[in-house]
Amino acid sequence: MSGRLQDKRALVTGATSNIGRAIAEMFAAEGAHVIVSGRSAGRGAEVVGAIRARGGRADFVQADLDGSAAASRALAEAATSALGGGIDILVNNAGVYPGDSTADTDEQTFDRVYSVNVKAPFLLTAAVAPAMAEAGGGAIINLGSWVARLGIPVGALYSSSKGAMETLTRAWAAEFGPRGVRVNAISPGVVHTPVPGEVHPGDVMMNGTPAGGVGSPEAIAHAAVYLAGDESAFVHGIVLDVDGGRTTAAVIAA
Repeated sequence: MSGRLQDKRALVTGATSNIGRAIAEMFAAEGAHVIVSGRSAGRGAEVVGAIRARGGRADFVQADLDGSAAASRALAEAATSALGGGIDILVNNAGVYPGDSTADTDEQTFDRVYSVNVKAPFLLTAAVAPAMAEAGGGAIINLGSWVARLGIPVGALYSSSKGAMETLTRAWAAEFGPRGVRVNAISPGVVHTPVPGEVHPGDVMMNGTPAGGVGSPEAIAHAAVYLAGDESAFVHGIVLDVDGGRTTAAVIAA
């Protein structure tokens, strides 16, 4: 790696698996000191251990981002302390995905999805962005999803929560950009690490795309490094599609 994030201090939520883990590991490989945050202390220790084994800097901060102001503030404070006094990069990645139909979604599920996927990152950003601005600037990266812009017949609740995050990205860019804090988002397609012999239920949705299949978590991490680094200094309020062409080209099913 080339040290594109050398000595930056980063907080990545939902960093104990899949996209979040890939972002945390790549940030560390690029020279950042990374706070790996998630609910599982065991998985968090595994990610931190893997980063440190490769010479990177990482610490784990356990957090259950349930949408309460207390949980978001506590994570911001703990991460700031562990990083030595400040956060330069925030990645709002943590989220939950229920795939039920609208009629099968109960009120408790509705509230939980919006609490975790929208309210928690909203309150975490509120706790982090002003301090970034006071320190001279920073970068915030939100995770959206291709299903926020293309309707599919299941998961309407999740889709709407990701649409909210993409809207917040533009609003926060206008709010915090003039104070030196760049806010952007990444919209992944179907992304996971294939397991031999297993078929992921989302795989079929990538058939007929220009990429021809699912993406890797590392593909999203590369985009996150770009949006976190100096190369994107003139980039504000975008949603960067990293979806194998799912939302930009007509999908011709075989």
